[in-house]
Order: sequence, then structure tokens, then C-alpha cells
Amino acid sequence: MRFETLAIHSGRQPDPTTGALATPIYQTSTFVFEDVGVTRGYDYSRTANPTRKALENCIAELEGGKAGFAFATGMAAETTVMHLLKAGDHVISGDDIYGGTYRLFEEVMKDFGLEFTFLRMDDGKRIEEAIRPNTRMIWIETPSNPLLNIIDIEMVVDIARRHNLMTVADNTFPTPYFLRPIEYGVDLVVHSTTKYLNGHCDVVGGAVVTNTDELTERVQFLLNALGTCASPFDCWLVLRGIKTLPVRMMRQEENAAQVAAYLEKHPKVEKVFYPGLKSHPGHEIAMRQMGGFGSVVSFEIEGGIEAVNSFLRSVTIFSLAESLGGVDSLVEHPATMSHASMPEDVRRGVGITDSLIRLSVGLENVDDLIEDLAQALES
Repeated sequence: MRFETLAIHSGRQPDPTTGALATPIYQTSTFVFEDVGVTRGYDYSRTANPTRKALENCIAELEGGKAGFAFATGMAAETTVMHLLKAGDHVISGDDIYGGTYRLFEEVMKDFGLEFTFLRMDDGKRIEEAIRPNTRMIWIETPSNPLLNIIDIEMVVDIARRHNLMTVADNTFPTPYFLRPIEYGVDLVVHSTTKYLNGHCDVVGGAVVTNTDELTERVQFLLNALGTCASPFDCWLVLRGIKTLPVRMMRQEENAAQVAAYLEKHPKVEKVFYPGLKSHPGHEIAMRQMGGFGSVVSFEIEGGIEAVNSFLRSVTIFSLAESLGGVDSLVEHPATMSHASMPEDVRRGVGITDSLIRLSVGLENVDDLIEDLAQALES
């Protein structure tokens, strides 16, 4: 089946008791055993739950992986993945990653003995030079958050395989509709399902998709042992959201492309970051490995922080809020919001300036969105 069909039908079976088409919310903590040591496949909802299983199967099929796992938040998913490692292991990560991921790595996991190297992953030689005897994992975001840098996944996987390293790709921005990292040989895919997979800004969640039986067994063990799983109701909301993922992604990308083109020509905009623009340095790689460019657009404006604050106070359709990927258009200031946990010198070093603004382009009429940006820039 093609993606649009899979988004609706994957993971779903009519309820065996009632024939209900929609997956029921199995809001239960425990399940009755049929006999001593005999269950119907479920015993306790932390370990497994039918609603969660439906979502996990759906995401795994969309990503083309072995198995999927649903977590309470995107950060719960990432934290679980980090527990695949042990003290003394070294991780190579992109440098302009999501601020919460950077905080987890630098301020939490380091205390448990993990080591990290953050670098721009646009050069294979640079990545190889960062590999140490204790390197175990390469972590990538593509497009990156918030600078929309594009990483050549085939290049990274080739390096990782030659050095026997695990690869992890955060696929939150493109979703499997635009990019399927497992098809390029990535070992693990992580998601904040809060974003595009759910798509309505009404739930938080995370997911991991595995590419090998060994990783499947280990992630299942960790989910149960750490208790980082998602609740049945939250899983139901994400499962519902995925059914409209293809149509949302197509329309939001169309809107984002027009917004990016408008901003690129505006005299008060210094720089636009969007891989769909031919001026973007990663445009050709994105064309090769992605089916679309997504709907996040970042840009820098003239006038420094005062101009930024004036712009943020002036928008009326774009809501000043964290997060992204919903039907509502959002605007945020990475330096003081999504990436505030990064030290200022680190932010500046990777290119996240005080003049940078990030848009999550939603489903509103694109002319209204552009008019809103125009009046805010005039302010």
C-alpha cells in the first residue's frame, strides 16, 4: 500500500468485540490472566497496551522499520535511546540540534559518564576525525533545528558502518512522509510525535523505530524498565492525527515554500533558512534524499533584538509559542525559547543568533500568512 493508505490503515484492525472502526482507548492499567501464566498478550500497560501497540505498529510501518515504540514525550524517547549506551561511551552529534536534546546530552547524560562531540556534519572527513576508540553512536537531525541544515544520510551511514557505530536520526521535521532514514541504513529513528505526526498541538509524545531485532528487543526492555511509555489516550490522539499526515504535510509545505520565497526577497530579511530554496547549501542533498522540504522556515531580520521583539509582538496569525508541526502557524525566538538551554557562546558558535526567528507554517491561507509577516516586518 502507498503512504496515504498506510497512514489510515496501518496498525488498525476492527475491534474484535464490537467491530468499531476506530481503535478503542484501552484505558486500563492491568489485564486479567486467562490462567496462571497465560495471558491474551497483555498483562500490564507499562509493558504493552493495545492502543499503544496500534500506534507503534503504524509508525513502524510508515518508517519501514522492524518495530515501533511510543513514549510519553519526545525527550522520553531520546532518554531511552541514550540508555542503549554505557558509561565511557562517546557520541558524535550535530551541533545545531534541538535545545532540549543538547541539554539532555550535555547536562544530564554527561553526569552518567557519556561523552559527546558536537560538530557540523557537512563533511565526512570531519566526522571521521571525531571518531574515538570509545565512539558508539552518531546522532543526526536533518533538517536540523532551527537552522534547517541538511545532512547527507548515506555519507553518515557509510562512515558509521565502516567503524561499527550505531546511527540515530531524529525524523521529527520531515516525518516518514518526506524522509525514511531506515531506507538509507539508519539503525534507529526517533520522533517527537507532539509535532507533525499528531499535528494538532493537543498532546505530547515520542516514538522510536528500530531497524534490527537486537535493537527491538533492547528498546522494549528499556521502555518497560524505565517506564517511559506513552499513555493510551495520548497514543489514540497521535494515531488519529497520523491519518491526515499526508494531506497536512503537502499543504503545509506548499505554504512554507511561498513564505520562504517571500521572505528571501524582503529588504528587511537578512537571511532565510529553508532547504526548498535553491540558495540553501543543502538543497541538492535534500532534493536527492527527501520527498519534500517540510514547513519550518527560519530567518534573520535587520535591527537586532529590538527588531525581533517588535516583530514577535506584531504578528497576529502566527502565535508566539514553542513547538511546531501543528495546523496552527507558530513563531518563536530560538535564542530565548527552544534553544535557551544552550549557553550563549555555543548558540552563537553554531549560528543561532539573537536575530534568528523560526516559523512553523500551518494550514491557514498562505496569503493571510504572508500579509501577517509583511505587517509585522513593517513594524
